[in-house]
Amino acid sequence: MAPSGLAVLDALDTARTQWYHVTAIVIAGMGFFTDAYDLFCISMITKLLGRLYYTHENSTSPGKLPRHINNFVIGVALVGTLSGQLIFGLLGDKLGRKRVYGVTLIFMVICAVCSGLSFGSTPGNVITTLCFFRFWLGFGIGGDYPLSATIMSEYSNKKTRGAFIAAVFAMQGVGIIVAGLVSMTLSALFLKWYPAPPFKVDHAKSTQREADYLWRIILMLGALPALLTYYWRMKMPETGRYTAIIVGNAKKAANDMGKVLEIDIQEDQDKLAEFKANNDYPLMSKEFLRRHGMHLIGTMSTWFLLDIAFYSQNLTQKDIFPAIGLTSPPETINAIRELFETSRAMFVIALFGTFPGYWFTVFFIDRVGRFIIQLLGFFMMSVFMLIIAIKYEYLKTDNHILFATLYGLTFFFANFGPNSTTFVLPAELFPTRVRSTCHALSAAAGKAGAIVAAFGVQTYTLNGKSGPIKHAMMFLACTNMLGFFCTFMVTETKGRSLEEISGEDGRDRTGGDRNNDP
Repeated sequence: MAPSGLAVLDALDTARTQWYHVTAIVIAGMGFFTDAYDLFCISMITKLLGRLYYTHENSTSPGKLPRHINNFVIGVALVGTLSGQLIFGLLGDKLGRKRVYGVTLIFMVICAVCSGLSFGSTPGNVITTLCFFRFWLGFGIGGDYPLSATIMSEYSNKKTRGAFIAAVFAMQGVGIIVAGLVSMTLSALFLKWYPAPPFKVDHAKSTQREADYLWRIILMLGALPALLTYYWRMKMPETGRYTAIIVGNAKKAANDMGKVLEIDIQEDQDKLAEFKANNDYPLMSKEFLRRHGMHLIGTMSTWFLLDIAFYSQNLTQKDIFPAIGLTSPPETINAIRELFETSRAMFVIALFGTFPGYWFTVFFIDRVGRFIIQLLGFFMMSVFMLIIAIKYEYLKTDNHILFATLYGLTFFFANFGPNSTTFVLPAELFPTRVRSTCHALSAAAGKAGAIVAAFGVQTYTLNGKSGPIKHAMMFLACTNMLGFFCTFMVTETKGRSLEEISGEDGRDRTGGDRNNDP
């Protein structure tokens, strides 16, 4: 039997991997697909919005979004995500994971469509409407972080739990690839259907109408995957751990998980009272802080520091690509061509750098462990960013291939590293009663770091000049090293049951019986 003495938990911990786990990964991962799709699309679209709404008839250079508007378009969804993480994370522990799970998808679908329909008679009105819907899109995306991580961790067996949770998060990588592919394909089609002269000839008249359709279509297509998975998300049963440990209904937990795992599970209703008595302490109580306080500080600080670097990387790509030579100078091409080249560059970097990193984590996380992968990722990101900072002028002018390689490797080790493990660890370290809330607190700390990136680092590098980008890379290298050292506040969770990790089974993390302590 499991150390907890509850048959349903033992069955979950030792269950064989089956097709249901694969479908659960896809269903749970749609929120992260939408998150990545939206992030990458909007970072490309901001340049297009500047061309459309901030280029005058007699302008001789490409239009740009004013700095404060650019930051707001990027950052408002991050603020919404942070809010959604905190609210839905708390509701996930209070009302149940499944009960609020479908609501997050509804927000995503409606607001993705409405973002593309942003209306107004002036540029300011269009941008204001877009930002309004992007906030609520982020709100829905934020709810998916704690709920998807918690559901997947509570469904999984202890042998492959890390890979399953990491695979849910790896759907973010799929979203990145699809975002680049969709933007590249649509812009190529628009270039074919609506050929336009270069910017210097007649940019404003030749590209504005078609480009206005283009960015709206790209944003609205992000609603499709979430819409397609809504039915299956609603068919998922509540997790057995929530039903047994929080609701206290061992019979329903055994029945639900028995159907999922296709086995018979003993009810064990009489053992629940003893199990729950071991964990009867509120969030942020002295007992919680004694048992889990250091781990919560560790998961929050590492996610915060990681997202400063990770979102800075993503949001400043469009300014770095011209320096690498992956895109043409904006004043030499029209708006749709610029979008095509930017999305093509993002697609290439994602395909060879970002995307493989996610799946390296899926493959190695239950072999190497979360702790080592996170340390390795932070360290290697620091190394490559430091090299870019020190040799920036040389790389920019004399060695574009090496520049692109080093830049791609920072993405690889972000994802084969802390971008994945900071998502996995909070779903494993904390007790069932507060697992969703603690994951939400950790994720919200991460989004606070992303907001620092959007309003701070991106502002500093917005003009794309060498000095700011070089200094930003140096700053991000230091940020990653801080994350490296903060990782020592968390512990390895590989190969252990959730109840053993959190101490819910009545034992200390060292394996001793806590109830027999003097």
